[in-house]
Amino acid sequence: MDLDVSRRDFLKVAGTFTGTALGGVTCLGASLAPTLAQAQELRIKKATATPSVCPYCSVGCATLVHTVEGKIVNIEGDPRSPHNEGTLCPKGAGIFQLHVNPNRPTRVLHRAAGASDWEVWDLERAVGRVADLVKKTRDETFVERLDNGTLVNSTTAVFSLGGATLDNEWNHIQQKLLRGLGIVAIENQARI
Repeated sequence: MDLDVSRRDFLKVAGTFTGTALGGVTCLGASLAPTLAQAQELRIKKATATPSVCPYCSVGCATLVHTVEGKIVNIEGDPRSPHNEGTLCPKGAGIFQLHVNPNRPTRVLHRAAGASDWEVWDLERAVGRVADLVKKTRDETFVERLDNGTLVNSTTAVFSLGGATLDNEWNHIQQKLLRGLGIVAIENQARI
């Protein structure tokens, strides 16, 4: 007998049976609330809760970071917050992976032009290289005045792209630095 069941069909059938079973239990007067509360408590029972803020946008949703022996075990919305009342958007709900993702790079990797392998660099060397390239590009492409004499003091050869995990304070400092260098192509989520 060859069963050809798609994933979608399987989930439909499984969802129907699960919903029917739970509905039957609750119709008989059984309450799942104590079980859910106990499961919630066991998840963070020995953890220390530290208030924090979601790093993704300018709303500043409050979070609780649960740690056990200094290791993050859970991050969730803080129900005491007037902004988010314990809820988080999909990006905010994934904050845990921002911190404890095994695929997250933890070292600076550099691949020279034409090379096939990555080389591990220390942070000072990498920052120095970036600074040298920015200065070189700025010096080669800096425009003080337009042809009509208008003062612009800018370069369009350097672009800065800030990510959503950068907070408003960092983005403000980044704007000040880059504008001071004459860079006009700056984008980040802070919308400064």
